[in-house]
Amino acid sequence: MIRPDFPKLIIYCSALLLLFENCAPAGKSKLSTSAKDTSSVKSCCMKAPVRFAAIADTNQAVKEGNLSRKGMVFIEAGTFQMGGDNNQAAPDEYPKHKVTVDGFWIDETEVTNTQFAEFVKATGYLTTSEQKPDWEELKKQLPPGTQKPDESTLVPSSLVFSPPDHEVGLNDYSQWWVWKEWASWKHPQGKDSDIKGKENYPVVQVSWRDAQAYCKWAGKRLPTEAEWEFASRGGLSNNIYSWGNENVDDGEPKANTWQGNFPNKNTMRDHFYGASPVKSFKPNGYGLYDISGNVWEWCADLYHVDYYKESNIPDGIKNPKGPDKSYDPDEPFATKRVLRGGSFLCNDRYCSGYRNARRMKSTEDTSMEHTGFRCVADNYLLTH
Repeated sequence: MIRPDFPKLIIYCSALLLLFENCAPAGKSKLSTSAKDTSSVKSCCMKAPVRFAAIADTNQAVKEGNLSRKGMVFIEAGTFQMGGDNNQAAPDEYPKHKVTVDGFWIDETEVTNTQFAEFVKATGYLTTSEQKPDWEELKKQLPPGTQKPDESTLVPSSLVFSPPDHEVGLNDYSQWWVWKEWASWKHPQGKDSDIKGKENYPVVQVSWRDAQAYCKWAGKRLPTEAEWEFASRGGLSNNIYSWGNENVDDGEPKANTWQGNFPNKNTMRDHFYGASPVKSFKPNGYGLYDISGNVWEWCADLYHVDYYKESNIPDGIKNPKGPDKSYDPDEPFATKRVLRGGSFLCNDRYCSGYRNARRMKSTEDTSMEHTGFRCVADNYLLTH
């Protein structure tokens, strides 16, 4: 059975139904997958709900701000092997390839609600999820001939985690993601929620465009995917996680992730069900907090499924900035950006997003309850 709220998701992003069906084994509807059928999880967990470009790129006037190194960590230039480290790696994490990055500054934590509120107060900025979707923009990302949804469905909204009360199959994320009207960074779970008392939590429900706007205001930028992975590895060579190789569920909690049976039961061994305050767990070798888990983090790069194949050259590549164009075979009409780091919803049964090499992707205007960002800055900007 399709959840009662699923029609709204389909109206809002009608191409998702095709995505669900593409995950199904031949001759079997994805929407009726058994809770025990996890054979295709490794590939299908790469998919995440997307909003498509439902909001025009309004280019809200945000002036470039003054850069400060407060709350930032400097990472020395270095060379590393970028890509998958174990048998959990997805095809787009291969081949592992040689990458060199210049030194750069990076925020020691994800951007917090307090920091984002300062940005909004200073600029009057409206995030993507606070704006009404534009059908003219939306249809550009959908298959030709897609009919316009009812005007009443085109209201400000965003994606919120809504767990089922029983075990479900893992290939149909409509069973735990719902569109909530008026959900935004100030109301992460919908209009009846707020961020009071959560000033030191990472800001969420921000799109790639929102993150870009904040970075500009702060005089910074989003990290490239290569910079992000180099930072996440914390000086360790070819380790699976930012803390080393110890499994995420062994020993003391090392990050805010999902413990138990995803998506219906979280044992909260790490003491958190949803997002946690920044600095709740030990930093990695570079002094970065929550680089694994808590919330996914936007990167600057476009996503292309074959980018690593193109980057694998004998002498390696230096300071890569990603592909020139985006391509995701699951949703070829959508322009997507890279997300890294995993979130409080990740576990080994589903996506293991907290691995150093794990890649995720979504459209530039998608905002979700488990997605935030951190900023970086070029070294010369803070040394001259």
